[in-house]
Amino acid sequence: MSLLPFPVHQHRFDNGLKLIVLPMPSNGAASLWSIVRTGSRDEYEPGRSGFAHFFEHMMFRGTEKVPSDLYQKTLIELGADGNAYTTDDLTAYHLAIASEDLERVMELESDRFQNLDYAESDFKTEAGAVYGEYRKTKSDPIFALYEAIRETAFETHTYGHTTLGYEQDIAIMPTLYEFSRQFFKRYYRPENTVLLVVGDVDPAEVTRMAERHYGGWQPGYVAPEIPSEPDQVAEKRIETVYPGRTLPLIWLAYKIGRTDPGDRLRAAADLLVELTFGETSDVYRDLVLKRQAVEFLAAYTNSNRDPSLLDVYARVKDPAKTDAVLAALDRAADLAREKLVDAKRLDELKTRQRYGFLMRLETPDAVAQAIARPIAIDGDLNGLERLYETYASLTPDDIREAARNVFSPERRTVGLLKSEQ
Repeated sequence: MSLLPFPVHQHRFDNGLKLIVLPMPSNGAASLWSIVRTGSRDEYEPGRSGFAHFFEHMMFRGTEKVPSDLYQKTLIELGADGNAYTTDDLTAYHLAIASEDLERVMELESDRFQNLDYAESDFKTEAGAVYGEYRKTKSDPIFALYEAIRETAFETHTYGHTTLGYEQDIAIMPTLYEFSRQFFKRYYRPENTVLLVVGDVDPAEVTRMAERHYGGWQPGYVAPEIPSEPDQVAEKRIETVYPGRTLPLIWLAYKIGRTDPGDRLRAAADLLVELTFGETSDVYRDLVLKRQAVEFLAAYTNSNRDPSLLDVYARVKDPAKTDAVLAALDRAADLAREKLVDAKRLDELKTRQRYGFLMRLETPDAVAQAIARPIAIDGDLNGLERLYETYASLTPDDIREAARNVFSPERRTVGLLKSEQ
């Protein structure tokens, strides 16, 4: 049975651009997403991190044909809601619009993707704003520890820096105007972009529109030279001092494989993390509800194109109980390695996960948001369908095998953040 309740139309143009159209009843509403399969992962040159996120900002600077002020004015007149975001594996530009305005908006988007233009003075201004965003984000204790965890867990792979980049790289960004132009030409190409349209639309007409506006976009994508991460063979531990007042934070980062819909152990890790540390788990009931030893306990697997992390983190209420909380988290991981999960509980999680995904698909923009990352990872939607088929087939033995594979002390990084006060 197909996962998505809407028909999926996929088309690749001669220049390599992929178009995915999902028509759905939406009373004249539509969503247009431009998914660039480039994120902080692709920043492999030393001293050049942060540029994928930087272009999330620069893409709103306009072109010779449609300057920034005219672009914004047009969107306001159309009643369009536009924004963008950057992650490790993608940069997404999204617009919620009326279906009748799709061609006009597509004209605007195709222009800036092919003809982005900005002066060096504008570049320096935006680079300064990006640095300000980094300094503001760094004031969050959770981000401060997350940044340290990533840098420690990865020795060579570009997942070692966050989407914002290393601070020393962001600081010198205003001097790298020429590199920024190279970065845009290298990655903002049709072969590296997926155009996603969801809503009250006709797929054939959308395809004709895309051909008119994107057919002349010249290919030229240059694949990044991403270094492979060596196998981790010993546990890593770090302690970060936060320059201010905060409660202690514990972070456990376990190495996991890349997202592969057909890899049963990798798919099992997605369910394992919820079964072991989620809101229905014993350790959550103990630490959060019963003893109230932590303010929160959160855990998730990172869905990535390359091997990444399973993250577990908690904020401890009483600094004196930090070791006890860490011991409780370790016991939960050890138990998952030893015991089989109850089959009924596993089936309930599968059902909850599937229908939780489907319940998000209420509007065109919500649909696009839900499928943007799977598209960026696989380049199409076929992987999403296969992944949920794999989830459905998993057994308690698969979950325990995943726990034995993932919850290995020698393959994890343990981080602790304390207040300097």
